[in-house]
Amino acid sequence: MQDGITEGTARTRIAELAAEIRRHDRLYYVEAQPELDDRAYDRLMEELLRLEELFPSLISPDSPTQRLGDQPLDRFHARPHSEVMLSLGNTYSPDEVREFDQRVRRVLETEAPVAYSVELKIDGVAVALRYRDGRFHLGLTRGDGREGDEITANLRTVRGLPLAIEGVPGELEVRGEVYIPRPSFIAWNRRREEQGEKTFMNPRNTCAGTLKLLDSREVARRPLRFFAYAVVDPEARGLGTQVGILSFLQQLGFPVEPNFRRVEEIEGALLHCDAWRKRRFNLPYDTDGMVIKVDQLELARRLGATAKAPRWAVAYKFETSEAVTKVLEITVQVGRTGSITPVANLEPVELLGTVVKRATLHNADEIARLELRVGDWVAIEKGGEIIPKVTRVLDELRDGNEIPWTMPQRCPVCDETLVREDEEVAVRCPNEFCPAQRKRQILHFVGRGAMDIAGVGESLVDQLVDRNLVRGPADLYRLDLATLSDLERMGEKSAQNLIEALAASRTRPLAALLFGLGIRHVGATAARLLARWFGSLDALAAANETELAEVPGVGEVIAQSVRRFFERPESIALLRELRALGIEPPSEPIVRPEAAESAAESAWPAFAGKTFVLTGTLAHRTRDAAAAEIDARGGKVTASVSKKTDYLVAGAEAGSKLEKARTRGIRVLSEPEFEALLNEVSAPGVPAAPE
Repeated sequence: MQDGITEGTARTRIAELAAEIRRHDRLYYVEAQPELDDRAYDRLMEELLRLEELFPSLISPDSPTQRLGDQPLDRFHARPHSEVMLSLGNTYSPDEVREFDQRVRRVLETEAPVAYSVELKIDGVAVALRYRDGRFHLGLTRGDGREGDEITANLRTVRGLPLAIEGVPGELEVRGEVYIPRPSFIAWNRRREEQGEKTFMNPRNTCAGTLKLLDSREVARRPLRFFAYAVVDPEARGLGTQVGILSFLQQLGFPVEPNFRRVEEIEGALLHCDAWRKRRFNLPYDTDGMVIKVDQLELARRLGATAKAPRWAVAYKFETSEAVTKVLEITVQVGRTGSITPVANLEPVELLGTVVKRATLHNADEIARLELRVGDWVAIEKGGEIIPKVTRVLDELRDGNEIPWTMPQRCPVCDETLVREDEEVAVRCPNEFCPAQRKRQILHFVGRGAMDIAGVGESLVDQLVDRNLVRGPADLYRLDLATLSDLERMGEKSAQNLIEALAASRTRPLAALLFGLGIRHVGATAARLLARWFGSLDALAAANETELAEVPGVGEVIAQSVRRFFERPESIALLRELRALGIEPPSEPIVRPEAAESAAESAWPAFAGKTFVLTGTLAHRTRDAAAAEIDARGGKVTASVSKKTDYLVAGAEAGSKLEKARTRGIRVLSEPEFEALLNEVSAPGVPAAPE
């Protein structure tokens, strides 16, 4: 007798407690219908532990307490698999899935549809579990498919994995996936961070590393879970279908991912996959695709396998992938055109094979749409972009410490007051001389159509600016042969060629200099119109906004931008420097108003007097740059579709404006058609706007 308890009483109570705990484990992990809160469950486990400590001889190998881990191992031992654990072949498109179906029916020599089971593919670690007379006695990793490491002690700690099953005599092997639920991973990482411990990168890699720990007591402290999906030798159990296997496993008390479905043909499988393409992100565990299996086991047996993969199953991987991480900070960066882009600095996370630390937030409107705060847990996605983007906020994981964010009022680089113009989402630094824009300004100045200085590329500009040899375009004309020859990849011959190219550029036409100055909205076309209208740089610099707007093909947007440029002290200083260094464009003959207006109308009949609306994202230029091109050709850009709209230019992800334009019969231009309209004088092949 111990503490007043007899061994017989303890044996009875231990059996009752073990059965009760197993029942609650099944309710929680298998049926998702828990009856107890965590504290009540813990009290049952504490009582069982106390009784087993008093009577160690009564401890059963399948007792719930045996999940708590045992003494560390010195190493893992390799054991052969009873049947090879093959990996699945991958498909990435509906057409590839259909090709898989065609191969299946070709091998089976049938034209009739084949039924499939479709299951979510859990992003975890595959394992094999062996039961003998209802008790779990051996667990293996997949290893090389023919043999794996024995990790029985570690698998015993996995919550939801049955240590005992009823009604299955003899040998039973079950295969499945060990994983870490995302909310548990995040909470666990948060606790580690608070305790000053290293945090982990992602659930899948952490799960794999955990299962290879030699100390199962540490494994028991980690939130591992399990889903079963296969039985070895199912026919011996009277099972004839994959869906039947999953139901059998559920009946035995194994957790099974519940969203599987049997479909009668391959198109049904594709529909089910498509339904889960986005819905899967709402699950508490990570998935990286779907698994499509021939449902009839007899057909699967006839199909067989290659040396690497079964012919009766395939993985359908989704094209984009998502990761979950925490926003540590939101900063802004100044782009080459002065646009201010918010960027989320993230807790490092692996996504599509790379470690991601930053993600673009695009603009303030996008942050408001997401309702994003510093400290939020977010989903990030990387489709075709180099910098991943935040797709949604996991507000259910908020703890109240998140901080709202607002766009700064001043440029973080030059302290200029930021501006947001009407009908634009972008916030900009209007200072063309902002140091953050310096390299872009120089590259634009030397480019084709501007000063056309051969031999000045991005690498050279990086060196010149980083070494503080050049702070602006004027400094290029102060460079000498010795300075250039000392630069990387710049021999004496290349340096001499550059000196000659700089000298030749001193007499470039006025339109080239205007374009090279990088005045916002002033492209090559607008620069030519202004040069022909005013004839000299002095006359243009002296013109007021009204006089500028009177130039046919210029308009108010360009006029405001030109006037603002010539009023800036930095612009005045730059032009003075250029003139002192001998950059003096020759005067041009002034074109009379009537001739200029006639030329504009004849050159761009599709633009002159027409009203455009821009919607969606353009690949070749920003929307404000597109608006400037329209403005330069005599057109007008408005924000909304109305009866006065002549054209709607529709970029990617066009919104409600597109539908409204179609309803009203307004001519819709795709981006290629719009580019043709810009580049062709009379835009042949593109219908004129309706009258």
